[in-house]
Amino acid sequence: MATLAIQGVLLGNKPTSSLCLGPKNKVASEMGFVTSQLSGIKISCNLFKPMSVTPFTPLLIPLARRVCPFTGKRANKANLVSFSNHKTKKLQFVNLQYKKVWWETGNRYVKLRLSTKALKTIEKNGLDAVAKKAGIDLRRK
Repeated sequence: MATLAIQGVLLGNKPTSSLCLGPKNKVASEMGFVTSQLSGIKISCNLFKPMSVTPFTPLLIPLARRVCPFTGKRANKANLVSFSNHKTKKLQFVNLQYKKVWWETGNRYVKLRLSTKALKTIEKNGLDAVAKKAGIDLRRK
């Protein structure tokens, strides 16, 4: 019975009246607390406002660093092997470059940070085709 009421509080439903408004917990229920019968821990019991479940939204959206937006290339984990065959972990980063690329549809230059592989792909297929395939909106940049 106590676990059902605790789950009811967590889910936002009104808890059972026997747990919140019992004779022992009359003062505690007025203050908004319920004493658990299992270990004596005070649990908040809000009779007036049901708890609303809201999704967590971070204030700052983290940006992926050292990742090419066009090809999705990121750092590779490798071993640095010495002469004595002692292996230590090493990161091989992507060769990212800041480039101004001419965008014919927008009739302007677009400054992008992309890998050298993406540069070769843009030269071969065109900026619009590569951006469309990667799902990047060039009008925002």
